[in-house]
Amino acid sequence: MEIKKMMRMAMYASLAVVLSIFESFLPLINGYTIPGLKLGLASTIVLFVLYTYSFKEALYVTLLKVLIVAFCRTGLFSIGFYLSLVGSLLSVISMFLVKKINLFSVKGVSIVGSFFHSLGQILLASLLLPLVIKKWIPLLLLLCIPTGLLTGFLASSLLQYKKEIE
Repeated sequence: MEIKKMMRMAMYASLAVVLSIFESFLPLINGYTIPGLKLGLASTIVLFVLYTYSFKEALYVTLLKVLIVAFCRTGLFSIGFYLSLVGSLLSVISMFLVKKINLFSVKGVSIVGSFFHSLGQILLASLLLPLVIKKWIPLLLLLCIPTGLLTGFLASSLLQYKKEIE
């Protein structure tokens, strides 16, 4: 990877880390948080990289984001790290595959990524914390649509802005 591209990927990964940490402090519903639910603002950056560069770079940004956030927040061997890793990997892989078949807009690709992120977390959590996660499954899967739509809208806006300034 050339130096200029490597620096850009580091910048995108840094931005994804900042967004991920920032959104972890946001209460989502009447001041309460739902375990495993975040807006997915960091996915905006991953989507942007996926559409601007390639799957390989989007995967790099995703892995760096997960590792750095885990190191800063929960530790590399916490349950949260593994949940985030599995969800993020499934998300970026699913977004790449859906983008490749070219049936959906950026927003549609984002919703698919949001769904698979939650699905990955649910599957792993059901193995590790079977009683805790069951009551949250329907809500997590339902909220994939608005969170994925928000992320897709933001990524789409970034891509449009990039097109306009080129």
